[in-house]
Amino acid sequence: MLTDPIAVAANAPTPALSFVMIQQDGLGSQRRDPTGVYALVINHSTSKSGDRHYVKLTQTVNATNPYNALVTPQSASVSVSIAKPAFGFDDAALLALWQAILDAISSADAGMDRIIGFES
Repeated sequence: MLTDPIAVAANAPTPALSFVMIQQDGLGSQRRDPTGVYALVINHSTSKSGDRHYVKLTQTVNATNPYNALVTPQSASVSVSIAKPAFGFDDAALLALWQAILDAISSADAGMDRIIGFES
């Protein structure tokens, strides 16, 4: 069980966050920061073919629609899905794979700015 709340240090441009549990079951949890702007979902599942882990961070802001000037909540999210087969990969191998994807999306050749700019 992860701690409650989950504290995340500030790292510009993101402020320090504290995710308090709002719902929990045996294989997952939903958490929110006190302002309600950020939400964190963590889920796990297991089967005979392996394990799956899912993490999603959502940010919700009130934004003005440029077409009708109405202010409505708008949400953006980033998620990670980890699939671990029943054999062949230990935790160290998955951590190395995680680091490899972070390195890939942090590189000049395939940075997140290029990915969200529709480059592939």
